[in-house]
Amino acid sequence: MQKKVRKAIIPAAGLGTRVLPASKAVPKEMLNIVDKPAIQYIVEEAVAAGIEDILIITNRGKGAIEDHFDHAFELETQLRGNASKAKIYEDVLACSGLANIYFIRQKETRGLAHAILAGKSFAGDEPVAVLYGDDVIINNEKPAIGQLCDCYEKYGKAVVGVNAVPRDRIHLYCTLDVSPIEGETRAMNCSRVIEKPTEDQILSLYSILGRVVLPPDAFARIEKGIAAMPDEKEFYLTDTFTDYGAEGKLIAYDFEGRRYDMGNKLGILQANCEVALSHPEIGADFKAYLKELVKTF
Repeated sequence: MQKKVRKAIIPAAGLGTRVLPASKAVPKEMLNIVDKPAIQYIVEEAVAAGIEDILIITNRGKGAIEDHFDHAFELETQLRGNASKAKIYEDVLACSGLANIYFIRQKETRGLAHAILAGKSFAGDEPVAVLYGDDVIINNEKPAIGQLCDCYEKYGKAVVGVNAVPRDRIHLYCTLDVSPIEGETRAMNCSRVIEKPTEDQILSLYSILGRVVLPPDAFARIEKGIAAMPDEKEFYLTDTFTDYGAEGKLIAYDFEGRRYDMGNKLGILQANCEVALSHPEIGADFKAYLKELVKTF
């Protein structure tokens, strides 16, 4: 019986260069999708999957993330007891009670694997879910990370969340060598991962997109990999997955959910537009607005 995944790490230390100048003074993870910052959607996904403890890896200038998940006593006092603001008060209060949320800073900007390694002590001897801070994935029926956690608990192997991406964009991500597992429709064995492949290196159109589950020994592997790299070079997390794949210990899971790249200007606009359409407060009015807007094109 595999240990249940109870802990999650959210790497949120990136500089947000793709969305400058918006991220100059505001962490990109705090950019909104309608009325909530992107990182709140990610935390809510982890909580919906039954995760109890969440570590957010930050960097200098990202104190707003900590403030968001803390109490705002002055604001709460202003809202409390005001019947017309009851729903707003509930929403504000909920931010501070979603889960046990911890923070640590990545002292150097040395990539995703280095950021995740900062959570080694937090993870201890337990498996840990990792939800990338740039990726908001919405599935109101079954959270994406919950799908991966179920897969980990079934097979006891490292799990990477994947979707197929267009061939002309696969070079921006990674490519995986996958093979079917009998009786499975979404879980696949994965034997190899190539980061940012050239055209002749493409193994499949499946790419890792923002969600993984790491077994307890992953941190020792990452630490060893980073130690072996020259200081000026980045150790990629995909190198750890390639090692797992070569040992037959890696599953690629084709998760269900709508993914938005919040480190990308178009992704931010897509997220706001699509979430707004289903928002209970503004959805109908926004849909009517869009219908009129498209007539002008």
